[in-house]
Amino acid sequence: MARKKPGRDARTTTVQRLESLAQSGVKQLGRRDRKPATKVAPEPAAANPPQAPAPKKAAAAASVREPISSSTSSSGVQTPATDLSADTLPIIQAEVAACTQCDELASTRTQTVFGVGNPKARLCFLGEAPGADEDRQGEPFVGRAGQLLTKIIEACTLQRSDVYILNVLKCRPPGNRTPLPHEVENCRGFLDRQLALIQPEYICCLGAVAAQTLLQTETTIGRLRGTIHQYRGIGVLCTYHPAYLLRNPAAKKDVWEDMKILMAKMGIPLP
Repeated sequence: MARKKPGRDARTTTVQRLESLAQSGVKQLGRRDRKPATKVAPEPAAANPPQAPAPKKAAAAASVREPISSSTSSSGVQTPATDLSADTLPIIQAEVAACTQCDELASTRTQTVFGVGNPKARLCFLGEAPGADEDRQGEPFVGRAGQLLTKIIEACTLQRSDVYILNVLKCRPPGNRTPLPHEVENCRGFLDRQLALIQPEYICCLGAVAAQTLLQTETTIGRLRGTIHQYRGIGVLCTYHPAYLLRNPAAKKDVWEDMKILMAKMGIPLP
């Protein structure tokens, strides 16, 4: 019996297999020698992943401080912007001495009257404006009314050196007339800066001009006195001006009642 060649059986099998696949609808066979696509393994996560740039520190931005906006008075005069972080009483005093915002006051004054006393006082006494004696000496409350104020302070077991004394106006109005509204407004910035630096716990307003200016009210001094008001967290007591007491001695008892209220709030016992 003749032996079949091994190659013919393999070819016959292959042909039969292809015919079978063709009948099944297979049109093309892929190449066996094509390598499968290589998958790229993801890179391992870094131990310390990069971070977004940190925002600039607030301190760096704050190193350039914006000055306080300048203000314009009703007379149209603009006061310079001031950085209160660098403000001092001597700086304000120098500005006051050079001030010419109020033409009449600047042309008639002998000198400006800034303030005197303890720059860290718990209590400030705020008056209206300098008089003739104050204009001559450059210190507030040194005339007859000032001498009476000294007695009031000492009756409260304090000394003038314990308190700070200042006026709304830093120049004497001619003839000791009442300050005009634009004069009060022109000087208001100096007053606010003084009080911001001294940071008293209490302010005693002497007379209607001081009380109405500080509290921004039109209420009379008779209605304002006898109680504690507030100005930017500072306790404010309003009472009659010592000059008024020189003309009306009977009102001294009212002032003393007011001072007893103030001393009680401050925790200062009176004899």
